[in-house]
Amino acid sequence: MLYLGCPQWSSNHWKGRVFTRHCKNSEMLTQYAQIFNTVEGNTSFYADPTPTAINNWYQSTGDEFRFTFKIPKRISHQMALEGINQDLKDWLTLFEPLLPKIGSVMLQLPKSCSPAYTPRIEQFIQIWPKHIPLSIEVRHLGFFQKDDNEKRFNQLLMRHNVDRIIMDTRALFSEPANTDAIIDAQNKKPRVPVNVIATGEKPIIRFVGCSTLKNNHSFYAPWVKKVKQWQSEGKTPYVFFHTADNHNSAQLARQFCQDGGFNHNVLAPFPAQTEAKQNDLF
Repeated sequence: MLYLGCPQWSSNHWKGRVFTRHCKNSEMLTQYAQIFNTVEGNTSFYADPTPTAINNWYQSTGDEFRFTFKIPKRISHQMALEGINQDLKDWLTLFEPLLPKIGSVMLQLPKSCSPAYTPRIEQFIQIWPKHIPLSIEVRHLGFFQKDDNEKRFNQLLMRHNVDRIIMDTRALFSEPANTDAIIDAQNKKPRVPVNVIATGEKPIIRFVGCSTLKNNHSFYAPWVKKVKQWQSEGKTPYVFFHTADNHNSAQLARQFCQDGGFNHNVLAPFPAQTEAKQNDLF
């Protein structure tokens, strides 16, 4: 199984291009789930959803759909993984109705989190419920030196079957910062080395593309081979596609599948295209 998705399911810019022209906000996840089988749940990083919202998300997606929500920023950044037991327990209780559709829960650590934090990360992993898949993204360059610090971190993840999230921003930083969207993305996205490793059974790639779709091919071509290798090894890859403003994230995911020869729903007509054909009939 290959899971493909974007960093969001709600975007007014997708109306008439991905979603139908008059798609309501409440219908966006349903239409998104017709195309993709996973999504990055970035909203949970900034604020807790209501129980009603969680129930709606569950009802809006099929049984095969998988969410990958982020652990709240208050736990990963503000509390720096210390004194979090009750807060984490409450958060997991909130998301419990959605657990059957959780592909992985993502712990995104701040750039300030250096290898000196490894014992703290290990303590977090030890209190994490073993039945819920966990993936971790580090941004401090100390985790990318191929030295004992990185080996120690990777071995920790392997022992606990925790996936190391791979952030690939090479395409984003390959283009000049000549628009507000690119400037903003290059300021916010980490510029870290791409260390290709699968420490668990659900390797996760977060690919941030450049503005011209065709120029992304050379950057993601190696991922086509790696994803196929992981699949042959029985792993379940997750690949998320970003662009600077995410206007073309869905098109980038489709291009990846076309170039890689993957069989995925993203190759089928988008709801917007189906709507346009129906309108042409009349």
